[in-house]
This record gives sequence, C-alpha cells and structure tokens, in this order.
Amino acid sequence: MTVLRKSLRLYLVTDPQLCASRGVIDTVRCAVSGGVSMVQLRDKSAQTHERVELARAIKKALSGSGVPLVINDDVDAAVAADVDGAHIGQGDLTPAQARARLGPDKILGLSCETAQTVQGADPSIVDYLGLGPVFGTATKTDHAAPIGFDGLARLVALSSLPAVAIGGLKAEHASAVLKSGADGLAVVSAICGQPDVAAAARAFSFQEGRA
Repeated sequence: MTVLRKSLRLYLVTDPQLCASRGVIDTVRCAVSGGVSMVQLRDKSAQTHERVELARAIKKALSGSGVPLVINDDVDAAVAADVDGAHIGQGDLTPAQARARLGPDKILGLSCETAQTVQGADPSIVDYLGLGPVFGTATKTDHAAPIGFDGLARLVALSSLPAVAIGGLKAEHASAVLKSGADGLAVVSAICGQPDVAAAARAFSFQEGRA
C-alpha cells in the first residue's frame, strides 16, 4: 500500500489527441524521465485490440522504470496486455467483476465523485480511488460538477484507501492537493502536448518540494 501511495504522486493519464505530435509512447517516456510515477492509458475511441497493442508498447518503454501502467475502462485489454492493472468508473464493470477478471495481484483503481461512492468502495477489492473532478476540464466533457480542494479533502477523509486527485490540475496545484490528504494528482493536458514534456513533469516535483 505504501508503494502504491508513492506511485500515485504524479499520475499521467494519456490523451491520444494531445499527444498526437509526439506520440503516446514518446510522451510517456519523456514524462517518466521528468518524474511521472504512474501511467494510465486512456483512449476512449480505441478498440480493445488497439489498446492492447499500445499498452504492450508502453509497457516495453516503461521496462525497468518501476512505473506502473494501468488501462482505463478496459479490463479485458489490461488482462490481455498483462499490464499492472486497470482503472474503472462508476458506469463500467462493478469493482467485484473487474477484480474477478484481473485476479488478486493486479492494481484496481476506481473513480469516485461523491461521498456515497467513496464510502461504498471496498478496500478488499479496490486498491486506490480517483477523486474529482477538482476543477472542470476540457479533456473529459462529461464530468460531474467540480468539487474544489475542500470537496477533495472531504472525500479523502471518508476512506482509508490511497487516493489520487484529478480534474484540471496543474503544477501550481500540487501543494494544495497534498494538503488535502490525497497521495497525488492525476494530470492530462498539463503534461500531454506540452512543448517540453519532461520539463512539464519536473515542474510538479518542484512545486511538491515547496509544499
């Protein structure tokens, strides 16, 4: 659990459109060199076989780094690519169904936007929570109302599970996220598509150092 909390500190969620000029694999490689500690492959428009192919390539790029790779919303792809785990939302498979497919040793993350869903997350099934959105974000247009840092702190306090904040977060928000009690923050556009991906990732480490 302690290792997972550390992995959640700077969590990159990939976006194929934002990463288009550099490519997802090179973006991930550069982001990890700048301090990204966990990667989620998210591609809503891809088919499972396409996610499997990309996940295998990312897994190869991450080899030896110790950085976990999970796949968003596609447990079958996570199993087929043999990555570190999967992340699901409230409208996907139930956590119990996802755990049954993944097996006991893989990471399972769950998105939660309300107190009810946080309190309903079973620590014997789920490994960590994705909490938010803290702010509104253009990378996910169907998100719930932003909860802000006060709302984030309230949700964090409701569960013993490791938690990563998500939703419109940038380097200058790192200190506030950590003060809320969350273990880290998940970012998309703050790293994906930036002119210098490694430098964009390093900016979070710098801000964290001032927390």
